[in-house]
Amino acid sequence: MYKKKMRREMKMISKLLMIMLSGLLLAQDAEKKDLEVGDEAPTWALMYAPGKFEFLRNWSEVKIDKKTGKEKKLRLNVSQPDRHAVVMSFFATWCKPCMKELPILEEVYQKYKDERVKFFLIDITEATRSNPGTVYGMSYKDVPVAGPFLKKKGVTMQILFDNRGTAMKRYNAQTLPRLFMVDGYRNVTFKKRGFPDGEGADEKFKKDISSEIERLLGELPPSKK
Repeated sequence: MYKKKMRREMKMISKLLMIMLSGLLLAQDAEKKDLEVGDEAPTWALMYAPGKFEFLRNWSEVKIDKKTGKEKKLRLNVSQPDRHAVVMSFFATWCKPCMKELPILEEVYQKYKDERVKFFLIDITEATRSNPGTVYGMSYKDVPVAGPFLKKKGVTMQILFDNRGTAMKRYNAQTLPRLFMVDGYRNVTFKKRGFPDGEGADEKFKKDISSEIERLLGELPPSKK
């Protein structure tokens, strides 16, 4: 009898601990805050073609290694020794505001594509495809695949596929479009959520992005090539 009572009590304690842990995790998720200007940009490794991956740390990395106290090098510091500024925008093919942002971002990309700044479009279409319900009158499961869809629209920036939503969660990028700019030392220097309507919104967006790129380019260390 005593052993049975002990087993029942242990089961109850285990259930209570699981409930408490679940509540703690939910509370932590609820308390997640947006990245702020000056924060360290989370790293990511995202696929751009089957079996091929792009890494943020190929282009931008923190200046000092916290463990060694020494300057930290880029992941590909031999073949790609120069730090770059990075522009990344989270999008999905179902996102109408994203479709307003992308052509303007493409214009800026064409202007700076030969400079030390990398542009990445981070696609979360597949990460949201299993969402229930509809978006803009279309079922999530029926929205177009990003690659062919953007090609038809004349977008030539590199697309990175965040199929599991890992980067989306790290950057708290559930509201789209979500744009971040990062300097050569992996510091967030600019962020923007959504895309505004109204007269002059397109030009203001283009001006804001271009101005920040110019500033970041001016602060990059000299090229090692």
